[in-house]
Amino acid sequence: MLTPPEPTVFIVDDDEDVREALTELVESVGLKAEVFASAQAFLDRYDPERPGCLVLDIRMPGLSGLALQQELKRRGSSLPIVMITAYGDVPTAVQAIKDGALEFLQKPFRDEEFLDHVRGALDRDAAGRRSEAVRRDILARLARLTPRERDVLEQLIRGGANRAIAKELGIGERTVETHRSSIMEKLGARSLAGLINTVLPYVKDGKLRRD
Repeated sequence: MLTPPEPTVFIVDDDEDVREALTELVESVGLKAEVFASAQAFLDRYDPERPGCLVLDIRMPGLSGLALQQELKRRGSSLPIVMITAYGDVPTAVQAIKDGALEFLQKPFRDEEFLDHVRGALDRDAAGRRSEAVRRDILARLARLTPRERDVLEQLIRGGANRAIAKELGIGERTVETHRSSIMEKLGARSLAGLINTVLPYVKDGKLRRD
């Protein structure tokens, strides 16, 4: 099994002194840091598969922090962002939060306050990636179902008993039982309740979604 990549604190700030100070602070508590002098430099190397969080200065030459945040949002990125600035104002903070930033810190800030927000962002990213891995696994398992197994599963979700499902689909009750057993095995479910709870998030209007 491949070892997952180490989470990284991506620091984007045009001020070299700030980059160096934040890198030293992050690494002092055993975290990995990677720095960029501009938003574009980060964007050029952005890899959504790399876990971590983004510490992002708002005002920078060229592409601003807010513009980078909006571009990442457009790309469907879920990378948690901690915004930092020496020129904080309420409208900018509100916009940053609306666009998904976890926190908005005005320089100078306390080291422990900063680290608390970074740890929280890393925890959020890890939880989101675990949730996404589960989602992909379930969708892959659902994709293994035959068309008839999907029909049976949709009937089970609606609360149908084997006999009622057999009548609805025009097949034998024993055939329904066989399909039901196969569905349970493919989805790794140990009980009907567990099966229903697993697939309910992937049901819309009584039909199994495909994404």
